[in-house]
Amino acid sequence: MANTHPFLRGGFRPFFFGAATWAVIALTLWLCELAGKITVPSGFDGVAWHRHEMLFGFVGAAVAGFLLTAIPNWTGRLPIAGKPLLTLFAWWAAARIAVLTSALSGFWPAAILDVGLFLSLAMLAAREVIATNNRNFPIVGMVFAFGVADAADYAGSAGVIPTDLGWRSAVALMTIMISMIGGRIIPSFTRNWMVKRRVPATQLPTQPQALDLLVIASTAMALLFWLIFPNNWLTGIVLMLAAGSQLMRQYRWGGHRTGSDPLVLVLHLGYIWLPVGLLLLGLSIAGRDIPASAGVHALTAGGMTTMILAVMTRASLGHTARELRAAPTTVAAYVCVTFGAVLRVAASLGLGPYGIMLDVAGAFWGLALILFLVVYGPILWQPRLGEQH
Repeated sequence: MANTHPFLRGGFRPFFFGAATWAVIALTLWLCELAGKITVPSGFDGVAWHRHEMLFGFVGAAVAGFLLTAIPNWTGRLPIAGKPLLTLFAWWAAARIAVLTSALSGFWPAAILDVGLFLSLAMLAAREVIATNNRNFPIVGMVFAFGVADAADYAGSAGVIPTDLGWRSAVALMTIMISMIGGRIIPSFTRNWMVKRRVPATQLPTQPQALDLLVIASTAMALLFWLIFPNNWLTGIVLMLAAGSQLMRQYRWGGHRTGSDPLVLVLHLGYIWLPVGLLLLGLSIAGRDIPASAGVHALTAGGMTTMILAVMTRASLGHTARELRAAPTTVAAYVCVTFGAVLRVAASLGLGPYGIMLDVAGAFWGLALILFLVVYGPILWQPRLGEQH
């Protein structure tokens, strides 16, 4: 470990760097294609490629970085580092190139690389958690299911199964994962922050309880309805009920009292997109004049990206022994990702000139990740404070 380059001493380093870098590149290519300036040489059509790479490229890299970083904390075993980590990261990068150029090289190389990575990550994680009888096996199972959703996205584009089943499954899985993991870390970090400020014990957020499990279960059930019965009015009702339960759950965490610490507040800002997205999805199905894309982008451009940015910034500081404090540039990144998400959802709702709002939303969303790279890129390449190169 001591002889390994700092960039390869933890899964969060290459995968968080790769996630942000690829998000900026992929978004730029998509906006250029949308403007008619280029044609992406992918076997997916333009919209499908954009959707696939945001979910399985950008979000997938963030999931890989989180999983590889969390496993040693869960199990007490040594982290994957050095050449094995470099191999996994190169595998992910090769998959991105293969998907981008799949109109030239075909779908099979891209599918094998892309799907194989997530299935391999899940099996690697399963080995670790089984060896220590760890309770986080459901998270590992969801990563495996994410790989299956990736395969379904290829099958959908090939016309073997319904076109939208793969990406909608991925959105559902990531929403449930945020609900599960967010329900652990957000009240925990909020509670720790409040304890340091001597907040009375009676006002501290509580740890996950039976109500939390009920909320997660209701959300999973609502999203399952969305996958199986996407146009049924009952699905709309169930989604709106899940949104209400998520909102009540989050209110108990006291996020409205964390405004003085952006690192804590941004976790709550990211999570609020879950009830918003579920509500918009429900309204779009229950007969309201609301496009489904508004709910989908609330969950993805809003919830997933904000939570990813929140976790990447916090983990990059904490795992490199730096002070858990958001610098002004970090706060600017949080503002940009929030503004970009609001504009993207507003564009879907028809609250302004669609093309212009899409470009501006993309600019703010991309700028948030560029700011992350500017501040945290050097940190990810440098040794942990107190360590030698």
